Amino acid sequence: MRALVHDAGLDDQIEIDSAGTGAWHVGSAPDERATAAAAGRGIALDGVARRVGAADFDDFDLLIAMDSANLRDLRALAASDDQRAKVRLLREFDPSADGAGDLDVPDPYYGAGDGFERVLEMVDAACRGLLAQIRSGELS
Repeated sequence: MRALVHDAGLDDQIEIDSAGTGAWHVGSAPDERATAAAAGRGIALDGVARRVGAADFDDFDLLIAMDSANLRDLRALAASDDQRAKVRLLREFDPSADGAGDLDVPDPYYGAGDGFERVLEMVDAACRGLLAQIRSGELS
């Protein structure tokens, strides 16, 4: 998403951060396989993992979950209905996933070697859809 926002010239208008619902990888760099898959597309993954905090619900307009378990966890952390409404599944924004039923992005961590490539395809499609909705004013 950062690369898409940068390529669109919207770095100064859209703030992006990444955080998890668990503390398993706090302080760690992105997975080497994810970094390699992204680098193959000219995308740099950087930063260190952190955990979602209560302030994130005030600081961000959207909190995007990769799967239904994270969606449930984020909604449980929300302090109000307004905050819960900010939580969405990433693949909700992928036009090709419309009507797919299962909108979870699978976790490639324990999967086959091409899992990170397949996940990148899903994430890229959804991020493009999200950016299109932001730019069209559908999401404000």
